[in-house]
Amino acid sequence: MKRILVFAGSSSRNSINKKLARFAASQLEDTDNRIIDLNDFEMPLFSVDREIDSGIPEEARKFKSEIEQADGIIMSLAEHNGSYSTAYKNVYDWVSRIKGNMWEDKPILLMATSPGARGGKSVLQAAKSRLPFQGGNVVASFSLPLFKDNFDGDHGITDEQLNSEFEGQLSQFVQAVE
Repeated sequence: MKRILVFAGSSSRNSINKKLARFAASQLEDTDNRIIDLNDFEMPLFSVDREIDSGIPEEARKFKSEIEQADGIIMSLAEHNGSYSTAYKNVYDWVSRIKGNMWEDKPILLMATSPGARGGKSVLQAAKSRLPFQGGNVVASFSLPLFKDNFDGDHGITDEQLNSEFEGQLSQFVQAVE
């Protein structure tokens, strides 16, 4: 059984990106989905001085271990002012110091959603261009615009065209993991 690491790049308790990531995981068959929360990996703000003085925090090592144990990764990134949330960026900065190949070349389904019409496309673009530098193998990506209009907690993605696009991207991810 394949192990899939699932998380959102958000520290919000009510994150719409957490909802999207969990929904994506729920659509997978015969997988062991390991859903984690960035709040469980809270660390001091990254700085080289802090790393020299105190070393890499244990939470960063635990996050790295989650990546190493996974066969694939589903992440849905929150967009804050057109880029990553601080919570995600801090985890990313610390974990990337452990090993240059942070993502271990694991297949990644990269997603984003937002309340707005662009659906987090700016953060997706940033992540698609940067993740490969640390071993991020983005095999599929999906943007869900207007979350409140296009997602229902009981039924998932309600817009037929968007749902079809999502299913196609999810299928690409599944094929890459197998």
